[in-house]
Amino acid sequence: MRSLSVRGVRLDRISNNPVLTLREEEAPRRQFEIFIGAPEAAAIKTALDDEQTPRPLTHSLFVLALEKMHVSVVRVVLTHVANGTYFAELVLMNEAGEEVQVSSRPSDAVAIALRASCPIYATNDLLDLVGEVLEQEEATPESEILDEFKEFIENISPEDFDL
Repeated sequence: MRSLSVRGVRLDRISNNPVLTLREEEAPRRQFEIFIGAPEAAAIKTALDDEQTPRPLTHSLFVLALEKMHVSVVRVVLTHVANGTYFAELVLMNEAGEEVQVSSRPSDAVAIALRASCPIYATNDLLDLVGEVLEQEEATPESEILDEFKEFIENISPEDFDL
């Protein structure tokens, strides 16, 4: 397993869908992107910006509920990709010190990891398959990415979620 950092959330210019960017913390610092839903993108962005809400939102509520039950989120592991769908596991520890793995969407797992302040990992096989070593940092200024995401959030409607 390799440790990952969350590089950010941005809008894909072609599809106009949110994309989560993750990068390996150690060399060779491979990076990959996962298309995610708008609510999860907003949750991740809120956590990255350390924004506080008057009442806990879903991912914060989940972490708080686990804490009340004396269960901690130990780590998140992005395990594999199949047919373009990524898979992750939350690794939880109960009072007895036993680890329990729970299957999760990567976007939810990352949102929870950011709130629980736990590490995020990817399997070596996944990084070998999808990780890309970038020659240089992307030149897109962070303010441009943030402006695009804010515009997306401001213009989102319930119809975008196919409810």
